[in-house]
This record gives sequence, C-alpha cells and structure tokens, in this order.
Amino acid sequence: MVKRTGPTNPILKKLIEDLREKAIKTQSNFLRDIAEKLNKPRRQRIEVNIAHIERYTKKDETVIVPGVVLGYGELSKPVTVSAWKFSGPAREKIEKVKGKAISIEELVKKNPRGTNLKILC
Repeated sequence: MVKRTGPTNPILKKLIEDLREKAIKTQSNFLRDIAEKLNKPRRQRIEVNIAHIERYTKKDETVIVPGVVLGYGELSKPVTVSAWKFSGPAREKIEKVKGKAISIEELVKKNPRGTNLKILC
C-alpha cells in the first residue's frame, strides 16, 4: 500500500503550514478549512472555472478558491478572487472587468477571520 505524502510543492507546503499556524493563533475555523482543502491529493484538488465564479457571485463580492482558477467562461462583474493559482486566461478575464486576482496570503493578511467571504469548491 502506498503511503500518502501530501503536497510536494514546497511553496504550497509552506502556505498550508502558515495557514494552520494562523488558524491556531486566531482560532479561525475558516483558515483551518482552507488549509485542509489545499492539503488534498492532486487528483482531489479543487479547480474552479470563471463560469462557476460568474454563476455563484454577486458584484463586488470576495471569494476564495482553495485550488486553481481556470479560464473557461466569461465574467461580467467585478469580483475579488483569491486562490492558490490562476491560469493566465483566468487572471486576464478577472482583471478585464476591473476585478482583482489575489493570492491566499494577501487575503489572509487583509481578512484573517474570513468575514464576508464565500468559499467556492
């Protein structure tokens, strides 16, 4: 039987570790949940398309994707999207409608408690 090792990307490992430490310090279940979703095996990691963001968000809303944002679909409203990674077309489409594509680290610095956020999975 193969032993599960977790993510091998050192940047992702560091992010997960930092989120867990902050979750303990701030007693934030939000950060703990994000760290657990990022810690999944590669085949189970979350991939969200722009079309999914368009469907489930409102104008000027902030969402977090504990995984990758892909560029399929169109976005018609400005939203702030935080994710582990963005594809090139996804970042372009978000910025084209005056939205923001930020990293999870930036979002945690601005909003460590996770208030007024949606988690898209």
